[in-house]
Amino acid sequence: MTVNLWVNEEHALAYLRERDTLPHRVDALEVLCELLPARVERVLDLGTGDGVTLGLVLAARPEAKGIGLDFGDEMLRRARDRFAGDARVEIERHDLDRALPSSLGEFDVVVSSFAIHHCPPARQRALYGEVFEILRPGGVFVNAEHVASPTEALHLEFLAALGRTAADDDPSNQLVAVEQHLTWLNDLGFENCECFWKWRELAVVAATRPAVA
Repeated sequence: MTVNLWVNEEHALAYLRERDTLPHRVDALEVLCELLPARVERVLDLGTGDGVTLGLVLAARPEAKGIGLDFGDEMLRRARDRFAGDARVEIERHDLDRALPSSLGEFDVVVSSFAIHHCPPARQRALYGEVFEILRPGGVFVNAEHVASPTEALHLEFLAALGRTAADDDPSNQLVAVEQHLTWLNDLGFENCECFWKWRELAVVAATRPAVA
């Protein structure tokens, strides 16, 4: 049975303490920002955590307004502290295991970084469908994600590259191969679906909602 440790505040804090030491994480976020369209009015960050990815997007597109969603008390507090006094940003409580609220409206960009893989695979696919519906025509979805290795040996090599062993594996992870992510996106009607960057189990997948003809 899958255990979601992210409901535990200490687990979230431990991640924040080690986040900046994770190899190539910064590279993934640089690619995420490179994939942003030139004009962005509204952006949604799924699983915003302490708001670091949303902050990068808004630094790259300062004219945009953003909403960050998360469900953890500590992450929400940190995100709200990060954006205190910034009228462009709203931080809201939402668990990605549930359907996205219809009140969110439409977005030019939806982003996520290393969050969606904590949902069951069926929910991941359903969430992609919900993202399609809230994107404006021509809108872009960019997901910097933890994906599955094709073999157990490669997974163990990935853990070793992080200085970990199988005993340290996060039971919250519900990893899906990058090819499956692309299949979902294509099947849901996205276009230009591609893995734009990958290092072992870290990948940046992006897709576009087709523009109205």
